Amino acid sequence: MLTTYQRPTVRLTDVIAPAFYPVHQDILDCKHTYYKLDGGRGSTKSSFVSSEIILGMMRDAAAGTITNAVVFRRYKENLHDSVYEQLLWAIDKLGVAGQWKDTISPLRLTYIPTGQTILFRGADKVKKSKSIKVSKGYIKYLWFEELDEFEGSEKIRSIQQSVVRGGEQFTVFYTYNPPKSQRNWVNDPVEFSMPDMMQHHSDYRSVPAAWLGEQFISDAEHLKSVKPEAYRHEYLGEITGTGAEVFTNLTHRTITNEEISHFDHIRRGLDWGYASDPFVYVACNYDKTRRRLYIFDEIYQVRLSNAASARLVRQHNPLNQEVTADSAEPKSIADYRAAGIHIRGARKGPDSVDYGIKWLAEELEEIIIDPDRCPNTWREFYGYELDRDANGNFKAGYPDKNNHTIDAVRYALEDEMHRGGTTIGGW
Repeated sequence: MLTTYQRPTVRLTDVIAPAFYPVHQDILDCKHTYYKLDGGRGSTKSSFVSSEIILGMMRDAAAGTITNAVVFRRYKENLHDSVYEQLLWAIDKLGVAGQWKDTISPLRLTYIPTGQTILFRGADKVKKSKSIKVSKGYIKYLWFEELDEFEGSEKIRSIQQSVVRGGEQFTVFYTYNPPKSQRNWVNDPVEFSMPDMMQHHSDYRSVPAAWLGEQFISDAEHLKSVKPEAYRHEYLGEITGTGAEVFTNLTHRTITNEEISHFDHIRRGLDWGYASDPFVYVACNYDKTRRRLYIFDEIYQVRLSNAASARLVRQHNPLNQEVTADSAEPKSIADYRAAGIHIRGARKGPDSVDYGIKWLAEELEEIIIDPDRCPNTWREFYGYELDRDANGNFKAGYPDKNNHTIDAVRYALEDEMHRGGTTIGGW
């Protein structure tokens, strides 16, 4: 035990808002590694994380373990006036300022009794994270502040792979105000998720009013009365959407083998591709009674010859049931027929694209996609949005990009898409 350890001189309830009590206990119990904390203005999530890092490093030192921390922002020039000052606030608020040394060049906080350090880095050059080293112990704590400003989950994973190593236990924090768009990568429940992650949402209503002040509360209530949707997004941290999202009827979940064994209305679609555009095959089941679509199988690959893709389709469709393909490539369809594939070309029509997408988006109660079996299908459906013109208005029609699986599903279901008992778009 390190005799130099100084306990905080204030009660934690004076530093941590009630909404975060369960998260604090979860960290003490070592139940999770990753903590994804989102919320609106005044939710005190950044105050909570800064306090947890200071407390955690001091607690580790008292137990004889030397741990360190690294705090990331998207750009390094934002570090000083945000996370650095926030951690200084936590040190002061906890009453342990005499135990910590702060330096500006380089930007660093040091726990004086043990030499443990908190480092600050920008993520504008990911490769630099590989060179992060500490002289004592290991880096246990990571904090990604304003997560939505980072370029994507791949960059976050790359940083973590470089930093989270060499120790037995880690605590990684992600804090952000949810972007309005449902399609932003941080709001995608599939794009950014981990099995060892606790997700937590908070807003200013669970924070003692005295911490925020009368003016903050007054401003929030005013916005609530004049612009309720803006209030819900800014102060409650709700994902209100931009209105550009096409498919608002999506559900992501595992579709079990047991469920698939009972599917009795399976349809298969195919969209040709080779170089920059992928070859896509999908299998889905349409529940007409409940107007639900289950998408449970996909092939999504570039640079496949017709012979190679036909072999893959036979593997995914061993009973050689009918596949409906884009009719724009009659030679490819002929190659498939020569290979013994039961295939036909989609009938299409002058308005079949717009009608097909609208049917999927509005006529179906639910589109259920298994993100493990069909990751690219989920990504394209979830990310599909209307385009805007230079004035910010929505353009007419649906965009023809990042929609390969959507096209394949349209082809698969074209026989289900009837309008008033007639065929669609001149089919």
